[in-house]
Amino acid sequence: MADPSSYRPEPGQIPDSPGVYKFRDEHRRVIYVGKAKSLRQRLGSYFQDIAGLHPRTATMVTTAASVEWTVVSTEVEALQLEYSWIKEFDPRFNVKYRDDKSYPSLAVTLGEEYPRVQVMRGPKKKGVRYFGPYGHAWAIRETVDLMLRVFPVRTCSAGVFKRSAQIGRPCLLGYIGKCSAPCVGRVTPEEHRELAEDFCDFMAGRTGTYLSRLEKEMQEAAEEMEYEKAARLRDDIGALRRAMEKNAVVLADATDADLIAVAEDELEAAVQIFHVRGGRVRGQRGWVTDKVEAVDTAGLVEHALQQLYGEEKGEAVPKEVLVPALPEDTQALGQWLAERRGSQVSLRIPQRGDKKALMETVHRNALQSLALHKTKRASDLTTRSRALEEIAEALDLDSAPLRIECFDISHLQGDDVVASMVVFEDGLARKSEYRRFQIKTFEGQDDVRSMHEVVSRRFRRYLQEKLKTGEWDPEEGEDAAGPVPEDDGRPKRFAYPPQLVVVDGGQPQVAAAKRALEELGIDDVAVCGLAKRLEEVWLPGEDDPVVLPRTSEGLYLLQRVRDEAHRFAIQYQRNKRGKRLKSGPLDEVPGLGESRRQALVKHFGSVKKLRQATIDQICEVPGIGRKTAEAVAVALAQAVPAGPAVNTATGEIIEDETPAPAGASSERGTEQ
Repeated sequence: MADPSSYRPEPGQIPDSPGVYKFRDEHRRVIYVGKAKSLRQRLGSYFQDIAGLHPRTATMVTTAASVEWTVVSTEVEALQLEYSWIKEFDPRFNVKYRDDKSYPSLAVTLGEEYPRVQVMRGPKKKGVRYFGPYGHAWAIRETVDLMLRVFPVRTCSAGVFKRSAQIGRPCLLGYIGKCSAPCVGRVTPEEHRELAEDFCDFMAGRTGTYLSRLEKEMQEAAEEMEYEKAARLRDDIGALRRAMEKNAVVLADATDADLIAVAEDELEAAVQIFHVRGGRVRGQRGWVTDKVEAVDTAGLVEHALQQLYGEEKGEAVPKEVLVPALPEDTQALGQWLAERRGSQVSLRIPQRGDKKALMETVHRNALQSLALHKTKRASDLTTRSRALEEIAEALDLDSAPLRIECFDISHLQGDDVVASMVVFEDGLARKSEYRRFQIKTFEGQDDVRSMHEVVSRRFRRYLQEKLKTGEWDPEEGEDAAGPVPEDDGRPKRFAYPPQLVVVDGGQPQVAAAKRALEELGIDDVAVCGLAKRLEEVWLPGEDDPVVLPRTSEGLYLLQRVRDEAHRFAIQYQRNKRGKRLKSGPLDEVPGLGESRRQALVKHFGSVKKLRQATIDQICEVPGIGRKTAEAVAVALAQAVPAGPAVNTATGEIIEDETPAPAGASSERGTEQ
């Protein structure tokens, strides 16, 4: 890792003006591109104490070996240059959106002599007008099939068109009236182009004028008793209306707008865009990205706008762009969009009404897209195999770790200290093997001691299971393993050892886990730690961490394992704390389960009345014997009643005379 101070520019070298900067690594590769209103202030922020930087920013500046910048005259020029450099250099630390699939669009090749309507994917071409993108190609074909009745534009390929022109006979669509057959001269090139332009106008949302014209022609034909022509026009109007119904009206004021929503977590973000034209959703697309730089929602929106409109001009940039958060340089970004469109563009956050409701729908789609992406990525066998191989290579293991166990410690300011163990086999979570631990040997906050205890207990149980099966010689590790309990017939919970133990933490936690294994005589299990701060991997006895590439599937799998252990530990810790806060004197009675506690409270009406009851009266409750009744009486007598409950609205003291609701007996006990 490079020291940022080694390439920090001298004071006064950096100009106090707008510009774009590039960080390069030791091989002169551009690893990050950014822009700033003031280069001096922005670049100065990168060379402060590394401990004060965002972890991803710290990783970038320590990977870099030099920085350079270009001064521009305006913030808009900075935005344009930043976009160009990101496209040119593809920096590893910049957010780069990738399509979660190649969305199809409806395209009209207006650059050809005889324009063609077709489904297109991939990069946009010059001379082609696009509508969409759409979620599915079949949705485009259904729409086109309905509209060809009214706008019989050519849809055939160049080969079919040329062949029909040679033989002087149109294809099937020409015979059934869904193509004007320009290949055999039924219409002139000018007439066919006019059809194509009408088709484009209708798809662009200018539907009302065209439908009104057809309705007028239908009425005139009926008045002149040209009933066949009137019937044909009636059917044309019906076909166009059915095509319009496929895109329901979402904004009543015939708005042209793009709505952008973002769903994100600490590692990834998903962006969804709805293209609304004429008040109807005409297309939808989405991206997913790794958050390889320190970026908030506003930053993600700015990157999305650059990706979305960087290659667009004219009407492809709508009059209105609705976003969940405004980027920092809103004015410059709005001016950049206006230059690309050729007129003013409104960039704002919807606050109320239909637009806000539609934005919520777009956000739900983004959430689903992110969840689906994570599911697909986790379930993909090839990806998981590559991840395991990358972990084995990075940690110098003999083989891929098919079973990985991860441990995490959780507590609340030193109280209710617990630990979790999660298991991943072949890259997938095996929840039936998850285990939870309470820290027993000490009280207070000490993650290192806690980690040592938990790893020791887990692998001591493993040695005990091996002893039962005769796979382990007790003379080699009896002292470490401790006393061996008799086989109680329960499932063997810790019988299978992992190839890799992952702990949530850095060097101290890794050293504690390794020491626990060595004390038990276990030397065939690898140990590593994944630190949250910089996502680096620590190995026992190593002064420097192993840094996996940010795009590494191996790192992604280790993060999933660590995050799952963290989630499982927090869930257990919260449940344990909640039970402690709700516990009452009845919970301490040996042999008194939940059902009989509820029966006692229900019989007497409240814990207060139960405390006043005699032992004989308690014995009258079904299922409560003399010994249990005595234990209940002793527990209630030893408990110190809490102060009276107070109605916070009226200040009235509430006597505990009302029957306790089912399941609330423990809480009532606490109140008494």
